[in-house]
Amino acid sequence: MSDLIAESLASDIRLPVSRACQVLSLPRSSWYRLRGFPGPLDRDMALRDHIQRLALARPTYGYRRITHQLGRDGILVNHKRVLRIMREDNLLCLRRRMFVTTTDSEHALPVWPNLARDFIPDGPDQLWVADITYIRLEREFVYLAVILDTFSRRIIGWELDRRIDAALVLAALEVALKSRCVRPGLIHHSDRGVQYASSQYVERLAEHGIAISMSRRGNPYDNAFAESFMKTLKYEEVYLTEYEDLADARGRIADFLNDYNHNRLHSALGYRPPAEFEGLAEYNGFGTREGGVGRFPRSAASLSVEGAVEEAAREITTPGRHTCTIR
Repeated sequence: MSDLIAESLASDIRLPVSRACQVLSLPRSSWYRLRGFPGPLDRDMALRDHIQRLALARPTYGYRRITHQLGRDGILVNHKRVLRIMREDNLLCLRRRMFVTTTDSEHALPVWPNLARDFIPDGPDQLWVADITYIRLEREFVYLAVILDTFSRRIIGWELDRRIDAALVLAALEVALKSRCVRPGLIHHSDRGVQYASSQYVERLAEHGIAISMSRRGNPYDNAFAESFMKTLKYEEVYLTEYEDLADARGRIADFLNDYNHNRLHSALGYRPPAEFEGLAEYNGFGTREGGVGRFPRSAASLSVEGAVEEAAREITTPGRHTCTIR
């Protein structure tokens, strides 16, 4: 067969590869192999390489987020093509872990009604949600308390420690108070855990005029924003990492939270990171978003991300409150 190919190449008559393979009853791959030349390049090779790099950097991204990240990288491609490539390369995965509760609501402390149930924020610092989760180290468990701004899904305060007590959640609250603007009407929502119902925590919220809201008893859906973030944290960081000790966990989780706030794409935010989403909102003067979560009025459509983020970095003063900066 190789002699026939050599003869056809030496002939003055030039046939298209497809026609030559038809005449010789030969697959195209055999034609290239017997000629000693590599076959035609996979037209998906460059795209496949880019997808594999993204999947390696963010192993929990599905094809939708990968597609949007490709678009942000200047590569416009149909999501079905991305799905096909990821399926072929075995880059699609789903994991399930058992839910473990850390809420102790068996106490005699006062509890507050749920103010957040039907509340839809149209700007930052209108509704904060708080929660606690456990993290397993090599020889012990530690506990992470977080506070999240529901408008942008941004983590605005957190603390990691060995004890699950009022001091843990107070430390996370202090970070949020120092880094954010406490606006009139701000609501703080949490479960009914003894840490959030403690007198120290309640008094600290009252000092800043923050309204207190708590979930209904035994209903995790009332704190869905916080629960959703905790799931993301577990799947994208904790379950993928073996922490040596508290210091190691603190450093790695700090890196994850910084990446979560500034780089991770959120489908609910129009596939933008929280910091960028807040920047666009600040540049646009906040306001109600059209079409549901993650959509701004049409006037924001033409704004550049760079200009929005630069504008959002300026200092703003809330009347009757301290001067603060949205970072």
